Amino acid sequence: MTDDSTAAAAATGTLGYEQARDELIEVVRRLEAGGTTLEESLALWERGEELAKVCRRWLEGARARLDAALARPESGSGGSGTAADG
Repeated sequence: MTDDSTAAAAATGTLGYEQARDELIEVVRRLEAGGTTLEESLALWERGEELAKVCRRWLEGARARLDAALARPESGSGGSGTAADG
């Protein structure tokens, strides 16, 4: 069981946001549907936690890229505004 968890954790590092999100949705559906053993439920929960971390990292990276992109025009506008004034 530990080997499976390790392999799953390693596999999440290569997932894109959409893949991780879609798999997380499926994990949640399976947990909400019930009918799994305690061991299966714990494995699903652990997988869900890993997938949530992957999604969070992607979203944090996207936020950083957006912040950087939004910061660029401010410094660019200031430079072109100064040139237009002079």
